[in-house]
Amino acid sequence: MQYDVIIIGGSYAGLAAGMPLARARRKILVIDGGQRRNRFAQHSHGFLTQDGADAGAIAAKGREQLLAYDTVHWLEGKASSAERTEHGFRVQIEGMQPQEARRLVLATGVVDLLPDVPGLAERWGSHVFHCPYCHGYELNQGQIGVLASSPMSMHLALLLPDWGTTTFFLNSAFEPDDEQLQKLKARGVRLERSRISRIEGALDLIMQDGRVVKLDGLFTATRLEAASPIAAMLGCEFDDGPLGRTIKTDLMKASTVQGVYACGDAARPGGSLPLAVGDGTMAGAAAHQSLIFGGY
Repeated sequence: MQYDVIIIGGSYAGLAAGMPLARARRKILVIDGGQRRNRFAQHSHGFLTQDGADAGAIAAKGREQLLAYDTVHWLEGKASSAERTEHGFRVQIEGMQPQEARRLVLATGVVDLLPDVPGLAERWGSHVFHCPYCHGYELNQGQIGVLASSPMSMHLALLLPDWGTTTFFLNSAFEPDDEQLQKLKARGVRLERSRISRIEGALDLIMQDGRVVKLDGLFTATRLEAASPIAAMLGCEFDDGPLGRTIKTDLMKASTVQGVYACGDAARPGGSLPLAVGDGTMAGAAAHQSLIFGGY
């Protein structure tokens, strides 16, 4: 069977991309490897009508609603490569037969590369976060830390005092200049220059000088890495940002390769559930219209 559209990635962006296509009665296939970026977070915040809902339950409900449309097919598996054909694209899936479609939507996501601090990764999504809008309110104006990973961490350090008493752990990642120091002082941010040795307990930072700093939440800017090589294989261009590379798209979420659309965290700097859903909806609608009008 040749599908109208194959969507690679069945998390929030991929599910949202499928909805306008399904409602246009197009034959679509969603290929999903089951690795949501926010799988370590129990609750999702900031998504209208779903604030505080279980993050996995939102994805599961989205899949249930999408699969209610009889033109939608789903494959649990990892898409390993893709290539252009005479009539569209062929996608290779590990251990399965290749599948073909006239258009592709890449909702492949990213991988977060965390600073190398023992104990940090084990608390990612539960006590260590990247987005204050997603997780800051629940800290109840408590003790908040920002772990520097690059000069870009200044942005987080200046934001977070709105959510609690903020300490900026420089951790030898960089040293603020005089202008930056004045901005931090104006926001009431405390500086900590001693390095973090490890993290224990709920969120106890064991410093190299032996002190223990107890926090309610710790934020850090991760380095982003593409979760799939497929966009690069197809020749899509990328935007290089301070946190990593993202697939370059236009306002319709079309990549630089005709017939290939990209959405979600793989195709925008930063990321959140509501932004992924908006991106996916646009990508799905644009892919549908390209089947009728061409271009894009």
